[in-house]
This record gives sequence, structure tokens and C-alpha cells, in this order.
Amino acid sequence: MRSMLFVPADSEKKLGKGLETGADALILDLEDSVAAANKAGARATARAFLEAHVPSADRPLLMVRVNALDTGLTDDDLQAVVAAKPDAIMLPKAESGADVVHLDAKLNALEALAGIPEGHVKIVVVATETARAVFNLGSYQGASPRLSGLTWGAEDLSADIGSETNRASDGRHTEPFRIARSLCLFGAVAAGVQPIDTVFPAFRDSEGLRRECEEARRDGFTGKMAIHPAQVAVINEVFTPSAEAVAEAHRVIAAFAANPSAGVVNLDGEMFDRPHLTRAERLIARLGR
Repeated sequence: MRSMLFVPADSEKKLGKGLETGADALILDLEDSVAAANKAGARATARAFLEAHVPSADRPLLMVRVNALDTGLTDDDLQAVVAAKPDAIMLPKAESGADVVHLDAKLNALEALAGIPEGHVKIVVVATETARAVFNLGSYQGASPRLSGLTWGAEDLSADIGSETNRASDGRHTEPFRIARSLCLFGAVAAGVQPIDTVFPAFRDSEGLRRECEEARRDGFTGKMAIHPAQVAVINEVFTPSAEAVAEAHRVIAAFAANPSAGVVNLDGEMFDRPHLTRAERLIARLGR
């Protein structure tokens, strides 16, 4: 997944338009973008949308962001949508891998009741929304085979630690949030799941968005969440490997395939070692998204 677009689950109009944005995934949001009085209606709208579009072959991935485990709303969210077979559940404000284990157990039961194969619904976690959670970013490895992605958030973390802002005057995240970003990247890679960069709130600033996408790709993130349809095209462009990068990756893979016992290969006077092979293989794997 290169782009994951948040869409309020209480808006049929916005959900419908989300399908036309080119996003690799839509995140049907039952959490922050839905007022408390609208939660029940949003669940019904999300379920109807899933039932209508999950069977389609030509569609983005469809995931649902439920309310956090400590709100008392998660079970109602899950009971409303799991039977409609979303591709994934996004869990916000997770504290550690133990929360993934907890969610996995809930999904096992609901899948069994709905006659859905166990493990069909994957899990994506927003893993840095409290200070405590930041210290547990190494705990997701092995938490559940459902876990497919780890992402991070700056807004709730900013409120939790009491910071005046999470971005400096140049638009880049300040140091506490860059630490959370880096630890999320390490935690995702350690767990063997996709590292997903957080949203860029200034949706009219396409230059700033592109810069942040390029920096995220440079550092190892392979996708980014969006809060506005206008952001999708930039995210897709930046996180799509270039033809040159794909060609070089194939050359590196072919060179090692031709010399399976070699630790280092020579391509046009440049030395490539096994870490280059790993990077090339990961890039090619991303083409399947």
C-alpha cells in the first residue's frame, strides 16, 4: 500500500468519492472524524459500504479504523463491520503488542461467528499516540500473524506529552516526534510488517507533502496516510519505485542469482553486497503492493 486515505464513515458521499481517488486503501474512520452522537449511524454506513464494495474485484483495500480499546466502543465497532469482511482493522492508540493480541482474539471469535476464514481480517496499528506506547514499539514482533502494518501519529502524542506543537517553523516534525517516527520504522521492520508514515495535515501544501513523502521513502517507509483526496496522487507518485530503481534492483538480484555463493558482486565497477540484495528484493516485492 502506497496511499491510505482516511474517509469519515458517517458520510456516504465521501465514502463514494473515496473510491475514485486512486488510493491504494481507504480507511473508513469510526474514530476521530465521527462525533459521539454519530457513532451508531457511522457503523451502519460503514457496514453497508463494505457489503456493497468488498465483492468488487476492482477496488482499493478497505480497512476500518475502530475506536481505541479503552473507550468501550471497540466491540460495537467490530461487531458491526467484521461480518462484512473488511481487509483490515486499524487499531488506534495501541500501547503495545499486547493490544494486538487482544484484538486478534476478538477477530478470531467474530470471524468464526460469521463463517469467515480465520485470519482474513488483518491488523494495522497506530503505535505512537501516547508516551507509554513509544517505549513499547519493539513489542509487536510475533504479536499476531494478522499484523500487516505499523504507523505513527503526532497529534495525539503531542496532546499526551503537552508539547506546544509537533512541527517546527519549516514544517518538519520537532525532535520528540522524529524519535517516535524513527522508532515506529524500526518497530515495523523488526516485526516484519509495512512501515507507514503519518498524515501531513496541511493538505493544500503539495510541496511540503512531497518533501515529507520523499524523506519518508528515503528513510525506509513504504507508504503514507492521507487526510484529503488531493494528497493521494503525490503519495502514489513518490512511493512508486522508479523504472530506473526497478531495473537496478533486477540487475542486483540477477547478479547474485548468477553467483549464489558470492558475498559481493561487481556491477559496472560498483560493488554490491548482501544488504543491497535485501534492499533490491524488498523493492521488487513492493511492486505487488
